[in-house]
Amino acid sequence: MKSLRLILAAFAAVCMISVAAHAQAADPTGTWTWSQPSRGGGTATVTAKLAFANGALTGSVTLPPRGGGDPISIDISDATFTDGTVAFSTVQTFNDNKRVTKYTGKLDGDTITGTVLRPGRGGAEPTPADWVAKRGAMAAAPAAM
Repeated sequence: MKSLRLILAAFAAVCMISVAAHAQAADPTGTWTWSQPSRGGGTATVTAKLAFANGALTGSVTLPPRGGGDPISIDISDATFTDGTVAFSTVQTFNDNKRVTKYTGKLDGDTITGTVLRPGRGGAEPTPADWVAKRGAMAAAPAAM
C-alpha cells in the first residue's frame, strides 16, 4: 500500500512538472503570417516578426504594398505576452489621421488564434475580425491592397 502511494505521488509530480514545462515553453518568438481581406475584394498576406525576451514582446508587422509601392513595416506597440495570450497594436498615420489596429490571440504551438480590431472607415466604429496566424508558414505573394 505504501509503495502504491509513492508511485501515485511520483506520477502526480511528473504530470505537474510536465504541465509547468509546457506552460513555460510557450513563446511567440518567430515569423507569423496570415491573410486578411484586401480593398479589391481579394486577400492580402500579412507578416509579423515577434520576439519575446526578458518579459517583453517586441516586433513589427509588414503589410503588402499599396498601389505598387514598397511593403509597409510598422513597429508594434502596447505589446504583451501573458498566460499564453499575445496582444499588441499597430499605429499608422495617414494625412494626420491615426489608425490603431489591435491584435489579441491565444498561442497554441505554431498558431495564434484570436481577434483583430480594425478602425472603421470614415469615423465608423472599429470592426472585429477573426485572426489566425501561423508561425514559420511560407507566405504567398502579397496581394495589392
